[in-house]
Amino acid sequence: MFSPFCQSPLVTRIIINGSKGRMGQALLACAGNHSGLQVVASIDVGDDLVSLMPQADAVIDFSHHDATATVASLCAAAGKALVIGTTGHNEMEKASIRAAAVKIPMVWASNYSTGVTTLFWLTRKAAEILGPSFDLEVLEMHHRLKKDAPSGTATTLLEILGDVRKVQLDEALRHGRQGIVGERTASEIGIHAIRGGDVVGDHTVIFAATGERVELTHKASSRDTFANGALRASGWVVGRPPGIYDMQDVLGLR
Repeated sequence: MFSPFCQSPLVTRIIINGSKGRMGQALLACAGNHSGLQVVASIDVGDDLVSLMPQADAVIDFSHHDATATVASLCAAAGKALVIGTTGHNEMEKASIRAAAVKIPMVWASNYSTGVTTLFWLTRKAAEILGPSFDLEVLEMHHRLKKDAPSGTATTLLEILGDVRKVQLDEALRHGRQGIVGERTASEIGIHAIRGGDVVGDHTVIFAATGERVELTHKASSRDTFANGALRASGWVVGRPPGIYDMQDVLGLR
């Protein structure tokens, strides 16, 4: 339980890492709407994060997956909270980030939207209620410049479905289909990534059975949704016990 004697400061001082990217720009534009936050620095690749650490209470990282582990390590050394918005980490990078969380609190979420957090919750409930007779498919679409696939949000949806079905994702996932692949198996979970235009982020979870189909969809039209969620998380995480939290924790859904 969170101790009432370990509260966040009245004003949380933050550093935005990855400030030149799309999300970095959105964070800077939205920060002024959060009276409890103060941006003390905005940096990007090649800038000196270490010298800026004493000025901040937390770092928001929306840079690149191969930089996150280093950022997490620096935050751990300085005792600063961290909000991670990058996706596409490999297993080695994930392990390094988890190691840093032993020393500091961090919010690590694949998506900071309130709506998507609700989608995660609904997906779990629908999978539990509908049961194994429904086939599972996930469809996601993003802008043409997105580098990783499937998206971090889609990956979280797949992890939720895999957890409910008690299957190993490396065995159950089907990344699109081509050729004579045979009939769909009962255990597989389909994932389809579409790229094009300037789509901010669309995600649909399909539950298909004989005679009926249930679809859960979230569509984002502005990055401000994600930026405001990450900024909210940065104010929430400061002063928490070390460990990894997500947006369900921030929103009080746990």
